[in-house]
Amino acid sequence: MASQWNVPDSHVAAFIDIGTNSLRLLLVRINPNHSYTILSDQKEIVRLGEGEFIDQYLRPEAMQRAALVAKRFTNMARSYGAEEVIAVATSATREAENREEFLRRLHREAQLDVKIVSGREEARLIYLGVVSGVHLGDKKALFIDIGGGSTEIILGGQEQYTHLDSLKLGAIRLNSLFFLPNETGPVPTERYALLQHYVRNLAVRAVQHIRNEGFDLAFGSSGTIENLADISILKFHKRRRQRDDVLTREHLRQVVEMLCAIPLDERRHVPGINPIRADIIICGAAIIETLMADFEIDELSISERGLRDGLLIDYLTKDESAGMVQGISVRGRSVLQLGRACGIDEPHARHVSRLALELFDSAHQAGLHKLGDRERELLDYSALIHDVGTFLSYSNHHQHSYYLIRNADLLGFNQGEIAILANAALFHRKSMPGKKKHPEFAALDRHSQLTVRLFALLLRMAESLDRSHTGVVLSSRLIVEDRDEVTLVVEASQECDLEVWGVQTHREAFNKVFKRRMVVKTVIGDKISTIPKLPLPDSAEILGS
Repeated sequence: MASQWNVPDSHVAAFIDIGTNSLRLLLVRINPNHSYTILSDQKEIVRLGEGEFIDQYLRPEAMQRAALVAKRFTNMARSYGAEEVIAVATSATREAENREEFLRRLHREAQLDVKIVSGREEARLIYLGVVSGVHLGDKKALFIDIGGGSTEIILGGQEQYTHLDSLKLGAIRLNSLFFLPNETGPVPTERYALLQHYVRNLAVRAVQHIRNEGFDLAFGSSGTIENLADISILKFHKRRRQRDDVLTREHLRQVVEMLCAIPLDERRHVPGINPIRADIIICGAAIIETLMADFEIDELSISERGLRDGLLIDYLTKDESAGMVQGISVRGRSVLQLGRACGIDEPHARHVSRLALELFDSAHQAGLHKLGDRERELLDYSALIHDVGTFLSYSNHHQHSYYLIRNADLLGFNQGEIAILANAALFHRKSMPGKKKHPEFAALDRHSQLTVRLFALLLRMAESLDRSHTGVVLSSRLIVEDRDEVTLVVEASQECDLEVWGVQTHREAFNKVFKRRMVVKTVIGDKISTIPKLPLPDSAEILGS
């Protein structure tokens, strides 16, 4: 019998990452239109590598914990109707002398076939996972992922890596090498210095190579780095970590001093800390603090993505759904993913986008606004997803669109850009944005408000120019006839009365944004028609100035 989680022609895949510290599960439904939906994202700390790095043997109790969680994960995957379960094991398993025993146990108890990946392959998958969630443009980035048994260091751009490295440095590994099981007191300065010296010696070649190549940005991933950032943000900003927050080297130094100065029992109660990580977090901190110093990184951006996301991206590129992830930017892919998941009318959305961009470009050429390429890109994305709210209900779908965009975790965008996309969708119909009436709009900075006002107008006009969803309007552009008047030239393949009538309803909004009259002129073959004018308001303002 088909699973309740399946829809026609879709399939479910599961991805399991068996790490040194934790097991992670990502369950995904992949749709025929190449979008995908996350069904479940699970994580359990099992400490598979606990005690292993002294003699390279996985402990029986650690294997038992991992096998139990693996069985739970595979049962969950099958309950969702997963057709494929892809599982990989990393540092703890690949270095264990008894790894074959562990793999047989996973097969026997969890019916799970696990592939052990090399350190470089682990680094490649981490790169795929992290870079799929950030917008680099033409910049080169350094990626650092600190696991329980290894640290992966990657250098690369948006589309390709140039350096992969896996170092035998991990929070559990260092804790086993530098601390006895019964050591629970404060960490002496000398001990922490020894940790840093050890890290520096192991990383010296990678540091030299990457510093010679250079990079523009730095990203940190993994539970250790996330948790250190959580502690730092709570300590210095008195709030929970947010999407665009960074971990600074100076704040990290102060966090480390605080953690080292207190015993383990007190460390577990530090605001923001994950108590389960309290015993190994200092070793993890020693790795990232040393690397930040040696790479001269002042700020580290935080990514919550990692190897399990890389497994998904790798799967999609090899699957028939490869078109979803190839040849499209991270931002474009994320927007398209949201739109397709919400069942948008994609041909209509793309046509609205093209018309809106023509209006944007011609308005810029006419001196009606001074917004640039960044805003133009955001307008393109706004047009593609402005109608996602119809997935919930057509009634008030602009409000639903706002909510979905604000909460969809669009990848590659910062919070300010997401706010612009969401507000553009909110105001693409009904009332135009105003500071007094709309708190969502009032919360934006002045430049974002000007941008949203322009987007709201252009989306309304472009939407009306494809009101029949037939693509009858071939092009649209704005031409300044004189200081008081702007002509909207609409070229169509046939009579387009519905579209012309619709765009006329936005004359008042046009006047409010540009402080000029709009005259509509249609061109259908050799026939040219002009619609009468409206009065001009008194004042004038150039957007973006």
